[in-house]
Amino acid sequence: MNAGKTVFAQVLEHLPRYEFDKFVNKYKGNHRVRRFPCYDQFLCLAFAQLTYRESLRDIETCLNSHHEKLYHIGFRSQIARSTMADAGEMRDYRIYQDFAYHLISIARKLYQNEELAIDMDYSLYAFDSTTIDLCLSLFPWAHFRKTKAAIKMHTLLDLRGAIPTFIRLTTGKVHDVNILDILPLETDAVIAMDRGYIDFSRLYSLNLFPALFVIRAKSNLRFRRLYSREVDKTLGLRSDQSIILTSKKSRAAYPETLRRVSYVDLEKNKRYVYLTNIFTVPAKTVADIYKQRWKVELFFRWIKQHLRIKTFYGTSPNAVKTQIWIAVSIYLLVAILKKRLDLPGSLHTILQILEVNIFDKRSIIQIIKDANKQEPEYVLCNQLNLFNS
Repeated sequence: MNAGKTVFAQVLEHLPRYEFDKFVNKYKGNHRVRRFPCYDQFLCLAFAQLTYRESLRDIETCLNSHHEKLYHIGFRSQIARSTMADAGEMRDYRIYQDFAYHLISIARKLYQNEELAIDMDYSLYAFDSTTIDLCLSLFPWAHFRKTKAAIKMHTLLDLRGAIPTFIRLTTGKVHDVNILDILPLETDAVIAMDRGYIDFSRLYSLNLFPALFVIRAKSNLRFRRLYSREVDKTLGLRSDQSIILTSKKSRAAYPETLRRVSYVDLEKNKRYVYLTNIFTVPAKTVADIYKQRWKVELFFRWIKQHLRIKTFYGTSPNAVKTQIWIAVSIYLLVAILKKRLDLPGSLHTILQILEVNIFDKRSIIQIIKDANKQEPEYVLCNQLNLFNS
C-alpha cells in the first residue's frame, strides 16, 4: 500500500489538504505568490518539527540534500531560507491557527470513546498556561518584565485523549486569569485549575454558566464552615466541608456555598486544599480530578521538549505564532496517526521513531512495530566456557 512512499509522505496522507486550501483561500495566503505557496511553507515547518531542525539554514540544507524526493512528498518550489523567512513574516498565521482547530475537531472525534482515569459522567478538562522565554532585544513586542520577553500559551486540554481544545497565545504580561473570560465552555463540564486562576467573580460566572470546577485554594483563604462530612483518612482525606467566603470582596464575588476538600498525598506527604462547586461526588474523586491536571503539564513538556518552539525561525509576532500553530498541528497529526493506524507506544516514542526514519520507504506500522520489538530472550547454550577451570 505504501510502496515507494516515504514516511513523511505517509504522515501527510492524514492531513486534510482540501480543508487546508480552504483556509489559505479564506485569508488569501497565496495571493500574488508565484513560488513557495502556503502548503510548501507548512511542509517545511512540519519537517522541521518532526526532525527537530535548529534554524532556517538547517531546514534548507537537510531538505535540499533529499531534493529528488521532495516532489513526491508534495513540495512544488525550491527551498531557500530567505523565501521561508519572507513567508513567516508575510503569510497570515490565522491560516495555520484555523487549520489546527480543524485537526482538533478530527482528533476529538477519534478519541471521544477513550476512557477517563476517573469514573464520572462529566467531560473533564485541565486549564493552564506555559511561558516561553524570549530574548528581549529580538522580541521587543513580547512584553513580560523589564529585562525579559516571553509569550504565554494558554491551553484547555480535553483529558479524554489529551487533546487541546482551546489555545490562546498572548504576551507574557497577560495574567492567566484573564483568559477565563474568553474560555469556550461546555455545559456541566469539569475544569481542573491551579490556584493561579483564583478569581471568585470569574469562578462564579463559571458556576452560573453552569460549568463545574476544581481549583486549588490559596493559604490565606478566609471562610466560615457551614458543616462537615465524614472522611476516610486512610485514603489521604482530612476534611470535606461546605463553606461560605467571609471577606467582603470575596463574599460579594461568590455569594453561594463552596465545597472545601483537604487532602494529603500519601506518596509525597504533601497537603492540598481544593475548592469546588461539585457536591455530588465523593471527596476522594475531587482530589483525583485535580490530580489529572498533571496531563496538561505533560502536554506542555511534550510540546517544549519534542517540538521546535524554544528556538524560533523568525522574530515577528506573525512568524512566532505561525511556528507554534504548526507545532500544535504536528502534535495533533501524530495523535490522529496513532489512533487511525492503532500504533503502539506513546506520542513521544512515535515521534522519536518518525524523526530518524522520515525518508525511509517502509510502512509506518512496520517501522513502529520493528522499533518496539523487545530483545530476544537469552538462550541457554551448552558450549563449555574456555576460561572455566
